[in-house]
Amino acid sequence: MEKFMLIFHGGMPSDRSPEEMQANMGKWMAWIDQLAKDGRYVSGEPLLPGGKLIKGSATGVTDGPFTEGKEVVGGYFIINAADYNEAVSLCDGYPDYAIGGSIQVRQVMKMDM
Repeated sequence: MEKFMLIFHGGMPSDRSPEEMQANMGKWMAWIDQLAKDGRYVSGEPLLPGGKLIKGSATGVTDGPFTEGKEVVGGYFIINAADYNEAVSLCDGYPDYAIGGSIQVRQVMKMDM
């Protein structure tokens, strides 16, 4: 098995009702539970909006990055998959496709330490 990072973009409209947000969270939990049950889920976390952008050195710290909603990185998972094809197929359950979200799939490089 290889490790892949799923990086979640967009899918965070601010005009959703609390009920819609709760229903969406239920879909997320069901997807995570299925990945875990199948031995694919390793870890993951949502990310708060905002942050700091560092360019060149710690003296170049600014607020940001500021991006359009569809470009905002909302969180990530680390999953186990045999290859890219399987990693992509595991994204089928992503709940935020319906609200404009997308996933970037990246293989984690193995490092000899």
